[in-house]
Amino acid sequence: MITESAGGREAGVVDRTADAPVPRSRGRTRRARTGRRAFPYLLNAPAVVVIFSLIAYPVGLSIWYSLHKYSLRRPGVFDFLGLKNYVTAVTSADFRSALWVTFEFSAGSVLVALLIGLALALILNRRIPGRRLVRALVLVPWAVPPIINATMWRLIYDAHTGALNGLLYQLGLIHRYQDWLTDPRFVVVMVILAFVWNRVPLVVIVLLASLQAVPADLYEAARVDRASKWCQFRRITLPWLTRPILIVLILETMTSLRSLELFYVLTSGGPGNSTTVVAWLSYQTSFVNLDFGLGSAYSYLIVLITAIVTVVYLRLIFARGEVH
Repeated sequence: MITESAGGREAGVVDRTADAPVPRSRGRTRRARTGRRAFPYLLNAPAVVVIFSLIAYPVGLSIWYSLHKYSLRRPGVFDFLGLKNYVTAVTSADFRSALWVTFEFSAGSVLVALLIGLALALILNRRIPGRRLVRALVLVPWAVPPIINATMWRLIYDAHTGALNGLLYQLGLIHRYQDWLTDPRFVVVMVILAFVWNRVPLVVIVLLASLQAVPADLYEAARVDRASKWCQFRRITLPWLTRPILIVLILETMTSLRSLELFYVLTSGGPGNSTTVVAWLSYQTSFVNLDFGLGSAYSYLIVLITAIVTVVYLRLIFARGEVH
């Protein structure tokens, strides 16, 4: 309290203890801060537990099956085999044939999707009439579920009423309707085209986003130096797209190696073994021959192959320096 005299103000002692706020304890503050940080995790915990349960249990069970002799033809037999199912799978002629077809399909589809996607991204990055509409239309195939995509292309390839036969016949490129899905010369190409149509939009999105991030000053400097369009693409655009292209390769390769819907709807692995990929071989072994042990081994061989390819791509990405 400050006291005053009649002749003037006197300096007094100020008593601020009554007005001073009571400090919060450090322990309470720390607990509150910890609680605020943990609150989002607590909100997500139920969903994480459910998702983990839905994924972990089937994965763990299928791995366990792959180590046993388990067939629904003899459900009472459940003998532990260790890695024998994997050895049987790797050494079988069916697996080697399916692995070759898988790599053939994957390499062809990824390469074609990348080339078409890059070309479309370069076109859509330019100022052309109706660019926004075209960009929206490019996304349509990506919105089609794989099983619907396969059904649509089966109708297009139909030997009697298919749109592809009708178009080629009207253009004079064929003299009679072809059964594209039963001819070993064309069947893999037909499946690749169906896959590419569904997957190109993702390639376009990734590469177009990267193209729009290229500094315009680089192209301006190149034009000042009278660099040709090809030189600009080779010296500026392509180096800038290297990492996005590798990311696209990872995503498309993983998808193509595990693709099943197209082969299920279009070819059922035929004609003969022309389109029997490892995923189809795993399906046939598990759900037709009812050998869940060997079928699970085929599945995890696909996982192993996919993981190896992904690691190779990632090493290529990180070999170019820090990834942001």
